[in-house]
Amino acid sequence: MELASVARPPDTSEMIEVSQAGTVERVYRGILRDLEEGRMVPGQRLVETDLATRYAVGRNAVREAMQRLAARGVVDLARNRSPAIRWLDRAETLEVLDVAEAMTALALRSAASRYDRERDSAALQKTMELLLEADRIDEIGAFSRARRHFYRVLLEIGGNRELQRLYPAIGMHIIYAQYQTRRLRGIRLADYRAIIDAVSLGDAAGAEQAGRTHVDHVRASIPHDAPAG
Repeated sequence: MELASVARPPDTSEMIEVSQAGTVERVYRGILRDLEEGRMVPGQRLVETDLATRYAVGRNAVREAMQRLAARGVVDLARNRSPAIRWLDRAETLEVLDVAEAMTALALRSAASRYDRERDSAALQKTMELLLEADRIDEIGAFSRARRHFYRVLLEIGGNRELQRLYPAIGMHIIYAQYQTRRLRGIRLADYRAIIDAVSLGDAAGAEQAGRTHVDHVRASIPHDAPAG
């Protein structure tokens, strides 16, 4: 006689973990989106209860998301102070740019070295179209999203998995949120076009130099009277 199989009751602990992961992700992505779109700004204090209400989650989810954001360099969890969106003084801004220059140079050299016109041309040109469209509609969040897409495509072309993992953690998103100007956006557009041109030619040295020049332009745009540490 064949015994009927007995359905295993759902593991409630697994269900709770999945639910918790979803709410943590909601807070994590929500803060990144709000920073990108100007609803949050560098230096802004983050109140746990306000965030829980804002994103309709529990306070444990907020705490876990804050830890993830701190590890990414978005949130400052310094002792004896309430959490805040990270604010960069001039010295730290220049330190971030030093790291960005080295990693951008490597990313662009890799992209140019591995560029394949048939495989990569359409995706790379699409990045420029998205940047120009975002500039046309003049919306901060749209330009930030287009910029992220631009670098994601270049990193995919370059194929360096460690760079793909590390590059998003560079604090450039904080710098652009802190020093956003229409003039800087215009400089970035011209630089991105030069980068695309060099990568499209498979010019590794030219692409690397275009990346370093771009970071130099950003560096020069930081006001000399920006607060020191």
